[in-house]
Amino acid sequence: MEKSLFYLGVDVGSVSTNFVLVNENDEVVENIYLRTGGQPINALRKGIGLLSEKFGKNIVINGVGATGSGRQLANVIIGADIVKNEITTHAVAAQKLVPNVKTILEIGGQDSKIILLRNGIVYDFAMNTVCAAGTGSFLDRQAARLEISIDEFGPLALKSKSSVRIAGRCAVFAESDMIHKQQTGHSVEDILSGLCEALVRNYLNNLAKGKEIEEPIVFQGGVAANIGIVSAFEKTLGKKIIIPSYYDVMGAYGAALIAKDEIKSGAKNTNFYGFEMTKNDYKAKSIECNDCSNLCEIIEITSNGEVLARWGDRCGKWANIKKHSEEVG
Repeated sequence: MEKSLFYLGVDVGSVSTNFVLVNENDEVVENIYLRTGGQPINALRKGIGLLSEKFGKNIVINGVGATGSGRQLANVIIGADIVKNEITTHAVAAQKLVPNVKTILEIGGQDSKIILLRNGIVYDFAMNTVCAAGTGSFLDRQAARLEISIDEFGPLALKSKSSVRIAGRCAVFAESDMIHKQQTGHSVEDILSGLCEALVRNYLNNLAKGKEIEEPIVFQGGVAANIGIVSAFEKTLGKKIIIPSYYDVMGAYGAALIAKDEIKSGAKNTNFYGFEMTKNDYKAKSIECNDCSNLCEIIEITSNGEVLARWGDRCGKWANIKKHSEEVG
């Protein structure tokens, strides 16, 4: 019996590592959301292991796409056919689910981005990787401070009768202001509502300033699960926000779709190393090159004592061990 062909997308981020398996009809067959926990190699092995346990004997991975801040690592560990940045993969996934999308709002655990599309093409985007006040980790931290679960955050924020204005320009100031509001007797609901509005103000001021936000608007990333944030966006923009089906793994979904197109158009075999890669012993270490004044930090990946790849150098001297091609679409 002929095995079914599937395509795998992997998104390695600082907070989560996501896996999406799609079939020949671009339908999501499986999606896995794992906490990276500062150990992306372990997260990659665990995710592939879970897929192997569930599907290993019955399917063939015909193509693999990698994205996220750890996309080069995923390429080395798993064997990817395409390596794409997050802007490209998020845009591809959003257009698949909402074909006429014009604005993509994306907020993850450690960064956020806005992507503007016109006629199906990305024509402008902005990313924030510096300020924590506009990210999911900030909301997690404030929920913990208020002794509530992150799942309660949104529903409680919507119960607010009088939202409290909280300084949202900086995570430190926002936290300090929130503590002050607690001390002056404001309710948890009003403080949470104020935090949602502060995050939205921070996002729009930092990323969307000077940009025309047109509908349809898609909101993706883990923070899209927070109905308080969704409500704050709709209130501030005065426009409807669409939450796609796979909002928390859209990067991986887009990577899988691009990998499928790459394999189909090139009629080539996949670079995927197979489910057996979970048995290998992988190690990563950094090396400081002192050959010139750049003092580049080189990342070296080894498996069972063999060097698989090195990157991080500006001159290419170390990276010649194995060629990495990153396509920026």
